[in-house]
Amino acid sequence: MISSMTGFGRGCAQTPAKRIKVEIKSLNSKQLDLSLRVPTSYKEMEVLLRTPIAETLERGKVELTATVENIAAGGSAVINVDIIASYKQQIEEAGRKLGIADPADWYPILLRMPEALKTESPEADEDDVKAFELACREALDNLVDFRRREGRKLYGFFVEKISRIGALLKEVDAYESERVPKIRERLEEQLSRLTSIEYDRGRLEQELIFYIEKLDVTEEKLRLSTHLNYFLETLGTEDSYPKSGQGKKLGFIAQEIGREINTLGSKSNNAGMQRLVVMMKDELEQIKEQVLNVL
Repeated sequence: MISSMTGFGRGCAQTPAKRIKVEIKSLNSKQLDLSLRVPTSYKEMEVLLRTPIAETLERGKVELTATVENIAAGGSAVINVDIIASYKQQIEEAGRKLGIADPADWYPILLRMPEALKTESPEADEDDVKAFELACREALDNLVDFRRREGRKLYGFFVEKISRIGALLKEVDAYESERVPKIRERLEEQLSRLTSIEYDRGRLEQELIFYIEKLDVTEEKLRLSTHLNYFLETLGTEDSYPKSGQGKKLGFIAQEIGREINTLGSKSNNAGMQRLVVMMKDELEQIKEQVLNVL
């Protein structure tokens, strides 16, 4: 089974004085790109969090956001006067440039602006740190579960697309029996028009055999079939435990599948086969797009 790099997780923990919420989201990336946004009183936790996050998630563009709400009695909210004044000045300047009148009531607008209000809270104590760690662990576990669920969806998608390419490959056989004779017939027809040129019939036969052998696609079909099976083998079964590093491996296999499809197309010399090749390429491109999401 595979796991996706895309996911979201949320965790929450509470002490008698504070409620801590942690959200983690991840997108695909070649390496681990970790960004942490935590309150100032928890900045020291960033160093401690990086190692478990890196070990658990391995790859992806990961963003962690933590918020702390003071729920103890006596907690006070403070208006950021300087920030509100800056917002008001910018809105007035924008209004003058755009010819828009100032609002009749400034307070509802300004108090909804980001960071207009700030809840003051004391520095984090030992209980706060433990709660913060619990919230992070819960968010991380939920993100991993999300990734696995997305991995199951990707698994079904890949199986469908690989099966489709395999079915198209089998359709190639229908053109094989008529393709080579038609190519030979076309070449001989062209040669029959060259009445003024003498040529060695035996040598011509040898060259025709050599040329037609170059158009044989048996090896390409065999290798493509092998790559398709290897792709499915690497995916694992739907119930197997997710393995790390599958995304890069599947990407390499997809490249090899593409090479065989391209060679099949260049050798086809047949409109029907080329149509099948185009359809295979379309399925493969969809696979390549989604492989980028696999861990």
